Amino acid sequence: MSDRPNRPLSPATKLAQALRFLDEETGAIVPPIQPTATYARDGDYGLRQSYMYRRDSNQTTEQAEAIIADHEEATECMLFASGMSACTAVIDALEAGAHVVVPDVMYHGVLQQFQRCNAMGRLDVSFYRTGDLGDMARHCRHGQTRLVWVETPNNPDWDVTDIAAASEVAHKAGARLLTDCTGTPPCATRALSFGADISFHSATKYLNGHSDVTAGALSVRETGAFWDEIFERRKLTGTVLHSFDAWLLIRGMRTLMLRYERATQNALRIATHFESHPQVEAVLYPGLPSHPGHEVATRQTGGMYGGMLSIVVRGGEQAAIDVARFCGLFYPATSLGGVESLIEHRKTVSGEGFNVHPALLRLSIGIEDADDLIADLEQALTRAGG
Repeated sequence: MSDRPNRPLSPATKLAQALRFLDEETGAIVPPIQPTATYARDGDYGLRQSYMYRRDSNQTTEQAEAIIADHEEATECMLFASGMSACTAVIDALEAGAHVVVPDVMYHGVLQQFQRCNAMGRLDVSFYRTGDLGDMARHCRHGQTRLVWVETPNNPDWDVTDIAAASEVAHKAGARLLTDCTGTPPCATRALSFGADISFHSATKYLNGHSDVTAGALSVRETGAFWDEIFERRKLTGTVLHSFDAWLLIRGMRTLMLRYERATQNALRIATHFESHPQVEAVLYPGLPSHPGHEVATRQTGGMYGGMLSIVVRGGEQAAIDVARFCGLFYPATSLGGVESLIEHRKTVSGEGFNVHPALLRLSIGIEDADDLIADLEQALTRAGG
């Protein structure tokens, strides 16, 4: 009998212990990697457990899914080989011609997917002004809209959408609400508890946190036919997360709380420092009291705003590119949520068809010393403005 106090374990404890994993046979406290591609049947030619082939799932991937589902307070989680493959599975599971409502500014890869589906007639897509619930409601069609997509905080402007209010809009129209809260993982925002039906995270980012895995996670409050269809899409397209990547993801999630807290602390210091900088036109960060979405962000994250922010550099596009080039500590690379800090000129990365300020730099703040990061940006801004 355990002498542990009879109280629920905190999310931090469950993450750190990978849901209290313990191999009863060996005593190992680290989940193993199961690399097999296929499974032998028993003497009666029946399945030994629920596993038949790698495209369905395996023990390591299911352990990672269980950790995320518990952290999201979800009924189930499904892991994919990338964030884009998870989003694509949702899109492909929609019936032909289905009406969906999505923001006009969001992660550029998913936005391009919806634009292509709309142009080909595969889906009927309406684009609402990001963060504008009234515009979202105007685009919803009662009894016809199948899915409303919310990205909050929005990438790369970091606008904030009230998830609870958005769920009311979607559900009133008879639609599901999917939220992409990649910038604020479940240790900060549990979207399902605010009324979302499906929660998406690019697990490549904060959940893994070490820039060595690509993965996408979908979690749901309730399973059903649509969820089953998404599973079939994953199986038929072979996009289940590989067991070794799932093991790396488990390893990363065990330090999620610590990494995310440090990134938030660093980002707030950097945002505050540069908010009134003479060479910076604007700092976009929900953690700043001056941010229009600060109140909603505080309510949805408990003050854990994350490490993502953007700065708009005075002097135009070339000045912004020069700042990215002149940084010596920030890696000039595309991604977010890792332990290392990254900087990118968003327009260069997303292309001409994406609505983004030409002088916007997106920063993913890592766990380095904040003073070092501030000094690096200062010298880059000085050189670029020279």
